[in-house]
Amino acid sequence: MCTNPPITMTTLYWTPHAWLQGQWQPDVLLEAGADGRWAGITPHTPCPEQARRLAGPVLPPLVNAHSHAFQRAFAGLAERRASVSDDFWSWRDRMYGVALRITPAQLRAIAAQLYLELLRGGYTQTCEFHYLHHREDGSPYADPLAMSWALADAAADTGMGLTVLPVLYAHAGFAQPQLRDDQRRFKTDADWVWRASQAINAAARPRVQAGVALHSLRAAHAADITALRALVGDAEVPIHIHISEQPQEVADCLAAHGQRPMQWLAHHHPLDARWQLVHATHSTPGEIAQVAASGAGVVICPGTEANLGDGVADLPGWLAAGVPLTIGSDSHATRAVMEELRWLDYGQRLVLGRRNVAADPPAQPSTAARLFDAMLAGSARAAGLSSWGLQPGARADALVLDTAADGLLGVPTDHLLDAAVFSADPRPYAAVLVGGEVVLEHGRHGRQAAIASEFEGVMRALFG
Repeated sequence: MCTNPPITMTTLYWTPHAWLQGQWQPDVLLEAGADGRWAGITPHTPCPEQARRLAGPVLPPLVNAHSHAFQRAFAGLAERRASVSDDFWSWRDRMYGVALRITPAQLRAIAAQLYLELLRGGYTQTCEFHYLHHREDGSPYADPLAMSWALADAAADTGMGLTVLPVLYAHAGFAQPQLRDDQRRFKTDADWVWRASQAINAAARPRVQAGVALHSLRAAHAADITALRALVGDAEVPIHIHISEQPQEVADCLAAHGQRPMQWLAHHHPLDARWQLVHATHSTPGEIAQVAASGAGVVICPGTEANLGDGVADLPGWLAAGVPLTIGSDSHATRAVMEELRWLDYGQRLVLGRRNVAADPPAQPSTAARLFDAMLAGSARAAGLSSWGLQPGARADALVLDTAADGLLGVPTDHLLDAAVFSADPRPYAAVLVGGEVVLEHGRHGRQAAIASEFEGVMRALFG
C-alpha cells in the first residue's frame, strides 16, 4: 500500500503508468539515487509502502535545445506593424533595442521568470544560445562572464538544468568584416568563446555545463569556424549554429559562396554528432542527406519560426532521413513542450493539406508519440549530456500528468500523449521533478512570488 512520506525523505516514486520505450507501461517504480539520477525504473511493480505515489502518469521531459533568455522580455511586444511590411529583419532591429539595455541583474530576473515558465511548460534542461556578453557600450564587464553567471544564477533560483553555449559573433553579414554598432554587446572571437566555455565547465555548478556556438554563417566566417574547431578539437561538447533560418540568408550565402548554407558548412567544415543545426528551415533533399550522413542534429523552433514568418521546415524529410531532432523555444513566443509539438505538425498540415503528417504507420501511427520520441532521442546530445529520459543513469527528471486537466479528463491511457499534444492545455502537469526533487506542484514553485515581482520590476524599468 502506497503512503505519502515527505518528499525530502524518499528516493522512491511510484506511478500507475510511465512512458517507457515508446509506450505506456503500468505500475512503474522509479528510484532516484542520492546523486539525483535514476537508479532504477521498473514497470509491473506493486507500490511499496515507502514509495511516494505520484498523482498521475509520468512522462520524461524534453530538453529545450534553443533559448535566448533575454528575449523573454520582448515576447508579445513586437506584435504590431507600423509600416508596409514586417519580417524577421525588422523584428531583429527592434529586438536589438532591448538587448542594448539589459544589465546582468535584469538578465537574472528575466531568465528566472523564463525558466520557471519553461518548467511549467515541460522542459527541465535549457540550452542557452548566449550572445549577450558585454556592457551596454560594448566594453567587457570586470568579470567577462557576468551575463553567463546571471543565467546560471537564474537556473539555480528555479531548479532548471542549463547548458550555456557562448556564441562566436564577429561579423554583421557575409560581406561585412565588422559588426553593426547595435551588435556591439555581442562581439567575440574563437578564443573568447572557448575560454568562456572552459571557465563555465570548470566552475562545476550543479546542473550547469557549457558547449560552444557559432551565431550563423553570416556572423562567423570561414576563418572563425576553423579557429573554433581547432580549439575545441575532440572535446565532447555540443556545437550549435543558426543556419538556413531565412530565405535571404540562403540567397546571401549563394551569392557569397556559390553554395547553400548547409551545403557549404558540410563541405568545408565536416560535421559530426556534436553539431546541432538550429532552424534548418530552408533545405534541399541533398542537404538533408548530407546532414544525415554526418550524424549532426537539427533543432526546430516551431513557435518562433511561425512568429517570425521564417517558414516551415521539411519535417517529413528530416524524419525520413533519421536525423536526430530536438525542439527549442528560441525567442519564447511559446514556452511549452506540447505547444511546440502541436505547432510542429500543424505547420505541416497547413502546408501539405494532410493530417498526422509525422505519423509513420504501421510502425508508429501516433503523431504525438513519433514526435515526442524523436525529440526525446535527440535531447541528450543537444544539451551535452551523457543520457536523458526515464532510464538508469539519466538525471531523475519527470513530468507528472494531471489527468483531470482540460483535454485529458476521461481520455484512455493509450491516447494520453495524443491528447496532451493536440487537445489539452499546453501545461497539463500535476508536478515536475528535477534531479529527483519536486520543483513544481500544480504549477506552483516555492520562489514564484519573488521571481514574478523581480521580473515585473525589470519590465517596468525597461518599458515604463
